[in-house]
Amino acid sequence: MTVLNREWYQTIARRRSRRLYEVRPVAPATLEQLNRSCREFKPFPEVRAVLVPALEEEVFRGILGDYGKIKGAPAFIAFLGEAESPYLYERVGYLGEGVILEATRLGLDTCWVGGFFRPEVAARLVGMRPGEKVVAVTPVGYATCRWSAEEKLMTGFGRNHQRKPLVELATGLDQSCWPNWVKVAMEAARLAPSAMNRQPWRFEVGKNTITVAVDNLHDTYNIPKRLDCGIAMLHLELGALAAGVTGIWEFLPSPRVARFIC
Repeated sequence: MTVLNREWYQTIARRRSRRLYEVRPVAPATLEQLNRSCREFKPFPEVRAVLVPALEEEVFRGILGDYGKIKGAPAFIAFLGEAESPYLYERVGYLGEGVILEATRLGLDTCWVGGFFRPEVAARLVGMRPGEKVVAVTPVGYATCRWSAEEKLMTGFGRNHQRKPLVELATGLDQSCWPNWVKVAMEAARLAPSAMNRQPWRFEVGKNTITVAVDNLHDTYNIPKRLDCGIAMLHLELGALAAGVTGIWEFLPSPRVARFIC
């Protein structure tokens, strides 16, 4: 399953980052479907996703005490890869967002956690291989109906997507000249989640290409911006696919991240 699931595009608008969960288990059949996605969606050989069907609270830690802490989720997924891979973070972001959108498709809630978790605990639970690094994790379960003030603050948008307009994010080909597939792909990429909603991606639109780059080289919240950009890459490709266009990714040195070529 190295190809994208076309249904993931439909989940982009529904996905929200949730930190408070109901204390109830996920149905075994649903967990198995998600686990199969973790095993089979392998767009890059050096990164992988591992589902742990029993949450150990020590995996997560808050920013200050219990502030921002994940609470109540019955399972979690770890996203990890070879520590020396030159494109580790963007590839983990791309892979992980695919798995997270699959969880959303299955009716589950999630939350990217890239900076405030205990990687040594996650590594022990997933059976990390020599040379690997746990980059990020997500809780998996059913979120409470109530949104806490912490969730709204940390996601940056609560129940409504708050994103920068494309005019602030895109350069290159004038928007009036964008073909339909570019419009759909860019809107999907714009809705990608990022740490504290920082939206660090920038896009350069060419005739048959879209190049993803970071806004600057200063990482914040102890989370690499290239991880966020990998998430946006997945959204971008899903949007292009929904508009009938396929392509390939060419990875690039910093501050650029990758170029989508159709």
